[in-house]
Amino acid sequence: MEKTAGKPIRCRAAVCRAAGEALVIEEIEVAAPKSYEVRIKALCTSLCHSDVTFWKMPSSPMSIFPRIFGHEAVGVVESVGENVTDVNEGEIVVPVFFANCEDCRDCKSKKSNVCTGFGFSPTQGMPGDGTSRSTDSSGETVHNFFGVSSFSEYTVVDIAQVAKISPEIPIDKACLLSCGVSTGVGAAWKVADVEEGSIVAIFGLGAVGLAVAEGARIRRASKIIGVDLNPEKFEIGKQFGLTDFINPKDCGEKPVSEVIKEMTDGGADYCFECIGLASVMNDAFTSCRGGWGKTIILGVEMHGAPLNIDTYDLLRGKRIEGSFFGGIKAKTDIPLLVQSYLNKELHLDGFITHEIGFEEINAAFDLLIQGKSLRCIIWMKK
Repeated sequence: MEKTAGKPIRCRAAVCRAAGEALVIEEIEVAAPKSYEVRIKALCTSLCHSDVTFWKMPSSPMSIFPRIFGHEAVGVVESVGENVTDVNEGEIVVPVFFANCEDCRDCKSKKSNVCTGFGFSPTQGMPGDGTSRSTDSSGETVHNFFGVSSFSEYTVVDIAQVAKISPEIPIDKACLLSCGVSTGVGAAWKVADVEEGSIVAIFGLGAVGLAVAEGARIRRASKIIGVDLNPEKFEIGKQFGLTDFINPKDCGEKPVSEVIKEMTDGGADYCFECIGLASVMNDAFTSCRGGWGKTIILGVEMHGAPLNIDTYDLLRGKRIEGSFFGGIKAKTDIPLLVQSYLNKELHLDGFITHEIGFEEINAAFDLLIQGKSLRCIIWMKK
């Protein structure tokens, strides 16, 4: 590693050159890290729905190509730029899309994980200067994604987006904590603060929704209800604590909220929306119990549709709250999740449904789009 420190590295990356087009393995050049930056050798990465959303996004200010996608990964520090003291060469780290600078008012507060020192923008380059550290064989810039761009053998990430973890956790399990699983478990633990004996309803049983269930299971919720159009999700979800399942197609003319109220004697204590549709957010809020019911919004509504909720429900004590990255502060909370796994409390194995080599990365897109995978681990060397 010392031989490459401070120098550009040529490596392979899966580059997307136009919206919806297959990724192509190309040779790129990754510059040396600048001040407060870390260059990471990726060991494995995985595909999140956010990658797919921006990959297929038609022409818009957020649709930038050529681009290297990917923001869930784990790797080893290859080299560090000036002023980096958090990590050292050779240490195992998890890059994350959501910064944790530890210096701004929000990072220092227990009330928020939204780092105002860096903020978040889907179109951002490196936080320090807004540029990318990757170029293709012709010298053209290959744009960054979420400040991570993990579909590359090497990537440069700001230290505010890097969490050092214990090397005791298996690499593939650590990869899951980079985004989806942390988002779901964190929403149950840090945002909702689910307590023992409570009733939970989860709308959308992808990896994030099932991670919410896992978080609620560990908190010993008495009933965990999953709502999804795919009937196979109930069996899958049982390993994460699901006790009940509702398929809206089977409810006839009855709203899902009425079914949940009948099952729970008035509504769930906590409802989680993990899809990103305003209509489902409304359903989740309606399904909560009056007096103290709390709805947590994890899904990203990409169409700008407004919520239509009864304000009288707010007067009656219902609450609704957003959750970005599950309230997780990466540098402190991800190591705690790692320890929870090592203590055999947090179950991660069931989230990994497929494993492929880097050259097969497009198959991961097919599996996720077809609803056949939760997380597909993509090994850089298999």
